[in-house]
Amino acid sequence: MVESRGYMQRYAMLFGTYMGIFWILKFIMFPLGLSFPFLLFLFVGLTLCVPFMGYYYTKIYRNQACEGHIGFMHAWLFTIFMYIFASLLTAVAHYVYFRFIDNGFILDTLERIWTEAEANNVPGVSAYIAQMKETLSIVRTLNAVDITMQLMSQNVFYCSILAIPTALFVMRKKRNTEVIE
Repeated sequence: MVESRGYMQRYAMLFGTYMGIFWILKFIMFPLGLSFPFLLFLFVGLTLCVPFMGYYYTKIYRNQACEGHIGFMHAWLFTIFMYIFASLLTAVAHYVYFRFIDNGFILDTLERIWTEAEANNVPGVSAYIAQMKETLSIVRTLNAVDITMQLMSQNVFYCSILAIPTALFVMRKKRNTEVIE
């Protein structure tokens, strides 16, 4: 078992890279989804796939590096490391997007959507729209590094919580195979 922990970083980096590439491709669909609703729907669907990918990669790690058995803490740490590596890779793409590509597109589009919703006079929505506009004005003060750090910390936080049920489902204790005569 001690030998398998040496593989934890290698496997976490490998699967974290795969997960990070998936997150980057998924993130591309968010700004495009603001113009094409199907892509936003696809973004949400792919986001729901993340826990299943985490489970699949952790199960592969358990079977290949841990000889088919892994404790809860070991599985939990591996899953957290995998998500941290994925978050680091995704943070690079977030920074590039918000620094060089976005130029306020997401915020302008969201403001336009909220203004249109407010113009439709839907009852009870005005308080929510006012709160969203206030949030939007705060977000406009952030630079690309601030937005990237915020997104990365959210990824790490939520995925650390998500790692708990993943570890519970993946853990498997070593069975005692001694034959008593």
